[in-house]
Amino acid sequence: MPLGAARFGLSGADLGKLELIETQTPSGVNSFTFSSIEESTYNVHFVTYSFEQSLGSADTLRLHFFESGVEETASVYHIAIQNGASNGTFSESKNTGTNTPFFSSALSSSSDRGNGYIYFYNLGDSSKYSFCTYHTVEDGQTAEAEFRFGSGVLPQTSTVDEIKFFLNNGSNNITGQFSLYGISE
Repeated sequence: MPLGAARFGLSGADLGKLELIETQTPSGVNSFTFSSIEESTYNVHFVTYSFEQSLGSADTLRLHFFESGVEETASVYHIAIQNGASNGTFSESKNTGTNTPFFSSALSSSSDRGNGYIYFYNLGDSSKYSFCTYHTVEDGQTAEAEFRFGSGVLPQTSTVDEIKFFLNNGSNNITGQFSLYGISE
């Protein structure tokens, strides 16, 4: 056992290791769901993604939680987002009652691309609120490089057992790769 691990009482545990749960490669769909997130195994989840929007007009990638198999679509999510663009413009978004929560990667037209990562916390702990933090980059709505970072919370205690990604405008499609990991404790 390494000396540092012995000092902290760690007996060879591989803390903080990313363990792949599932990779999805949606193609031409408006939404998809990670329906087996192993919420009873992991207290922290991590999603990394790369996608493009196809078919047309401005749209925003969003997510919903499922609580015990039921999609939470009510205006109960709280969000805080910082936005910036390569043209020097910056803004913030915040809301304490939205039904399109957390995560925003805004694209303006066909073949716009977005990349990023999201950390999720407490999804399987029915005694705590579930929340996330994220960072995204894209060639967004003004055809300039844009970034967003933010956080959100579902301010009610519940067990979150699925995560749904969707485009806010139902006429567009997602094509890309999304990988869901659990972080070992």
